[in-house]
Order: sequence, then C-alpha cells, then structure tokens
Amino acid sequence: MADVSTGQREWRVTGMDCGSCAAKVRGAVERLPGVERVDVALMAERLRLTLDETQTPPEHIEKAVRGVGFGIAPKGARPEKPKGGFVLPDGAFPDAAEAVEIDSELEEITGPTDDAPTSWLKTSKGRLVLGTGVLLAAAWASRLVLPAEIAHWAFVLATLVGILPVAQRALAMTRAGMPITIEMLMTIAAGGALIIGEPEEAAVVVFLFAVGELLEGVSASKARDSIRALSKLVPKTARLEVGGKTREIAAEKLQLGQLVQVRPGDRVPCDGEVIEGTSGVDESPVTGESVPSLKEPGAEVFAGSINTEALLRVRVLRSAEDNTISRIVRLVEEAESARAPTERFIDMFSRVYMPAVVGVAVLVAIVPPLAFGLAWGDWIYRALALLLIGCPCALVISVPASIASALSTGARNGLLMKGGSVIEAAARTTHVAFDKTGTLTHGRPRVTDVSVLSGSGDDLMALAAGVESGASHPLGQAICAEAERRGVGAATATGCRALPGKGAEASLDGVTVSVGSPRLANERGALTDDLRTRVAALEAEGKTVVIVLREDVPQGLIALRDEPRADAADAIAQLRGLGISSVMLTGDNPRTAQAIAEGLGIEHRSELMPEDKVTAIRDLRAEARVMMIGDGINDAPALAAAHVGVAMGSGTDVALETADAAILRNRVTDVPGKIRLSRATMSNIRQNIAIALGLKAVFLVTTVLGITGLWIAILADTGATVLVTMNALRLLFFRPTRTPEPAGHVGLTAETRPDHATATT
Repeated sequence: MADVSTGQREWRVTGMDCGSCAAKVRGAVERLPGVERVDVALMAERLRLTLDETQTPPEHIEKAVRGVGFGIAPKGARPEKPKGGFVLPDGAFPDAAEAVEIDSELEEITGPTDDAPTSWLKTSKGRLVLGTGVLLAAAWASRLVLPAEIAHWAFVLATLVGILPVAQRALAMTRAGMPITIEMLMTIAAGGALIIGEPEEAAVVVFLFAVGELLEGVSASKARDSIRALSKLVPKTARLEVGGKTREIAAEKLQLGQLVQVRPGDRVPCDGEVIEGTSGVDESPVTGESVPSLKEPGAEVFAGSINTEALLRVRVLRSAEDNTISRIVRLVEEAESARAPTERFIDMFSRVYMPAVVGVAVLVAIVPPLAFGLAWGDWIYRALALLLIGCPCALVISVPASIASALSTGARNGLLMKGGSVIEAAARTTHVAFDKTGTLTHGRPRVTDVSVLSGSGDDLMALAAGVESGASHPLGQAICAEAERRGVGAATATGCRALPGKGAEASLDGVTVSVGSPRLANERGALTDDLRTRVAALEAEGKTVVIVLREDVPQGLIALRDEPRADAADAIAQLRGLGISSVMLTGDNPRTAQAIAEGLGIEHRSELMPEDKVTAIRDLRAEARVMMIGDGINDAPALAAAHVGVAMGSGTDVALETADAAILRNRVTDVPGKIRLSRATMSNIRQNIAIALGLKAVFLVTTVLGITGLWIAILADTGATVLVTMNALRLLFFRPTRTPEPAGHVGLTAETRPDHATATT
C-alpha cells in the first residue's frame, strides 16, 4: 500500500534575487529529515520537493525558509511578504530616514502583489543604495570641511547603515546552519576594516555590494515580468456559442468541445479546430511565421494567434492549462530549472579564502603569546593587519568592476547583458543558434520580383496598390510600400473587400481587379501552364507569389520574401572567424528556410514549433556551449533553454525580458561583438584576480613575519583595489564591433565584402 504521507509538495518563495538566494533556500530545507529531490526555481519563485510528512510536516519547511529571510506560501495561495526589515535611524542625515526604509524582500524582487511594475527607486534595496550613497558622499565632503575625528564617524555611520541589514541576513543564515555566506563575509570584512580604523574603505565596499544586490533584484524582477507576460497573449475572455446565442466568458473556463467565435482582429482564446469560416491567421506570436496562415474548416489554430480577415467558429481542443501558450510558459520555467546557475566567483572563492584568513588571523593573535610568551600587543597588531589584508575588498571589487565596465561599454554599443553570469557564459559560447524571422531577416515581407504580362510594371503596381490600399495584411502592406518606393500612385478603388485566405479585390473604373494567391487564379480559370511554371520557379526560391487579375485576366505576378538583414552573412562569417558554428532554427517552410540559409552560408532546421526548437537547443547543449538569438514569443522557451538567450531589439517585450541578453540595434553583427566583449571581460577578470591574490599573498607572508606593518597592509589592500579598478576601466575603451585584423573576409564590413551583393539578395 502506498504511503500517502509521502509526496511532492510545492510552494511559492518570495525574496529570491540571485543564484545564491536559491542555494540558501535549498540549503535550509534539504537538511531536514524526510526531504528529497529539492528543486528551487529562481525566476518562477518555486520550491518543489518530495516530503515525508511523518518525519517533517510542511509547517517545518515553511518555518525553515522563513528563518533564512524569505517568504513562503503554498502553491495557489497569496504570496507571503518576508518578515523583518531595517529602517535608517532618524536624523542620520536630512530627509533620508524615510528614503532608505527596507520595506520587504518581496517588493525588492517582484514588486507589489498585484504584479504592477515597480521602479528600482521604490524598492528597499534601491533606497538603501541611494541612502548609503548619499551618506558616503556626505562623509567624503565632511572630510574636506570638518576635523578628521568627526569625518571618521561619518564613514562609520555610512558603513553601519549599509552593513546592518547584511549582518542581519548573515545571522539568520548562521542560525540555519550556513555560517559562511557572502553576507557573513561582507560583515566580517566591513567590521574588520572598522576595527583597524579604515571606515572609508569599509563604506565604499558596502556601497558597491549594495549596488550589486540591487542590480540582481532588478534583473530578476524584469525576468519574472516576462514570464507573466507570456500568459497575457491569450485573451481574458472568449465568445462562447450556447444554444445559438453568443456570450462572453472567461477564456480559462472554456471546456473541451465547446464552440467559440473569433472575430477579425481578435486573438484566438484557445487551441482549437476551425469548424466554419476561412481566414488568414497571424501565427507569428506562436510559430514565428511572418506570413498569415490560411485557416479553413478542419485546420488547427493556436491560442494567442490573431485572426486577420474573417469570422471563424472554433471548437476547443485543449484546456487553458494545456494550450500552446501555457506549454510555452512551462517550457520557460522548466528550462530555468534545468539550467545550473553560474556561481558568482566572489561567493565561491570566499568560502575558502575568507574563513581561512580569519582563522589565520585568530591564530596569529593568540598562539604566539600563549605558546611562546610573546607580547600580546605585537601579535594582535599583526592579526589586525592580517585581517585587513584578508578583507576581500579588491576581490569584491575585481569582478563587479570588470562587469560594470563591460556592461557600460555594451550599453553604449547597443549590447545588453543581465549580469556577470551571462557574460561568463557568453564568453564560453561555441555554437550560436539563430531564429530566422525578425532575427536573420527583417521580420516583414517585401517585394522581390515584379513580372509583367500586360502593360508596364508601374501600371501593375498601381493596380495592386489600389486594391490593397488600407490593407492590414502584411503582403498587402508590402505591395503598397513597394508602390510608394517606386513613386507610383495607387489607382482609385471602390468596393474593396477581402477574399479570406485568397487575397483581395476591388472595383477600379468599373472594372474588377483582384490581387490574390495562385489558388484564386486557379479557381477563376486564369492559371495557365506558363503561369504555373513561373509561380513554381519563384516559390522554389522561398518566395510568396500573388497574381494580379483584371476581369479574371492575368496582368502580372508579384513575388515577396522576408529578406535577410544586410549584415547577416557578414555576422555568420565573423562567428566562423571566432571559431563558432552557427545554425538557423525556424518555423518557416523548408523552401524558404533553404533559400535564406544558402544565401547566408549557415546550416538550418525548418518547420520547428517552440517545443522543437527547445529540443534542438538541448541536443546542441549536450556537446556545446549554446547561445540562442531570437525575437519572438515563440523563441522564449529556446532562449531559456540555451546557455545564453539573446533577444533582438525589434522583438517582443517577452523575448527581451525572458532572454539573458539583448541586441538593441538590430544588427546581426552585434552577436559576434557581444561574444568579443564577453571574452575580453573574462580575460580582464582573470587579470584582476591575479593582481588581487598576488598582492595579498605577498603581504600575508610579510605581515605574519613582521616585515610589514599595519600601514603597509592598508596600502597593500587599497593599492590592490586601485590597480584592479584601473585595469577594469580599460574595458570602457573596448570596441566590441571591431573585427580582428588578420581574419580575411571577417575583417571586412558588410558594404565592402566582395560577396556582399550575392549574400544579401
């Protein structure tokens, strides 16, 4: 008989903003008896585990999580706000007490419980950064106008204000059995600096630590907003048919087999089957296909897609929790759980370094006097100097300083990356996977060929533009744009009407003119053998063909295609020069995919749904470090599944926020630029670590031997910090889009490459 007391339990945990937070939650519960298979999802704020309630009741799990400073509530319940907080003492400086109040960890990360966006200025960590920053600036200013004794206490106050909430969290972790955490190390480092009379350095390090914590919180909040935005693609209501009448109900209450109406312009509220009506449906939010797909009775439609032309009656095939968008949300969350978050270097290193140095300092202070009768004062002095050298100031700054410089350089060049772990992962990239539509291509069709059968090309475009004037269909808009580009005025048309799934027609000077698919021409007996041959040749190039008919007599052909970006081929070549392989993943048909891929010189996989893209990324991950570049909602799961997900700036907000990084200028050549910047940053970080550890190693030895004293220890630590910072600032002058010189065609711009014309046509 199964033990009903053992099973999987799930909670929502609030207050997590980084990988170490998730590790703390995991550490708090996995040591409890009866707890197995602990899974903590940072972005989804989920704690899932298998629990034997005979050994540990659920209440003990919740108590353990609250004990380390996080809020926890069972799945489906109202999120809990973590208890506790810190308020800057009144009178610390004018009008600042209220500004730095720490309201709660929940508001730092997720914003108000109604999911409204929260400015970082309104978060507790944001106010703490501002408060400690103002205090630090005031302390430096006081040093210029006040006696040193008074200025000293200004720095002490700035340090205490910043370190107090950190110390509170450190004590909570210690009580939970995790004494060596980044919070404890920072508390010891700042306390040690205060003890030896260096509050200035302590205040600066505490301020920088607070800035880093704030950036993590903002990034996590944005990522969570993106996951919530996925579900908003599905409309809240649906037009349900019951007994011949239509009424609106909540889309989430739709049941299998029910019938719904989807009007032109509406989003489809469910995954279903068309039972009546013919219309074009824009599936780009789901599949990435830029051209609307024809939907007739028997065709399947996806929740979140947009009906563009005519009324459809749809039978519900899947429940709300199992529709396409819901599956995409789950894919994003599961991809997050499967991805091991990159350990912050300073946290990992401090687990060994800081406890060891503190332990050595304690031994230096007490062993020589007790064991050998040496002077207590001398050895305490050496221990204090050793403690200052052990203060990880240069190490704490080394990584963030390089990251900050890299992020600043990237921002100036339109390259955004969400923190140091993303930079580290990007630097290790060996394979880049591109979505096609909107990434390697512009994401909108344009006219590529105009084949005239009667009259001139301008006459043909005038007729087509007249019929398509005011069209919302992407192909119609592309035709009108081409006519405008040619300086051709659209013919005056009346009685314009859409032919769902086929095209459009109108009356021009009393004559009926149609612009439609080869299928429409075939139905009207106008598709001759010669036309069939021309259409087949154009479609073999991955183009969409429309035929202009005048009183059902063909006037000409217009072919359209979503063209590659001008720099796409050059970007692929640059990646190849960096030793990185590339592949294109697309939901488009094989002919279009092959035509685009051959022009760019890239491998391709076609007709991929979001699930297929995730599978492809996971296959690549097995043997490579994968970066995924995309722009659509359909790319979100693949972006999350890759080691690094990068969204193009023209993409949806969901793609931008779900991704680890973004390219704001819509330049494909920024992809190799991002990798170059990441590699340069990691090289800079390694240099900083060597500087910091090298100097500290030297002075650790000389301090224990009594060769160097307290002031030299201060100089060594400060000097290491200065050197590390100056080295990091070199990244501000790095040009990520610069192509290395000895790289053949890789070093040429898209405009000067000899094969540019053929690569982009």
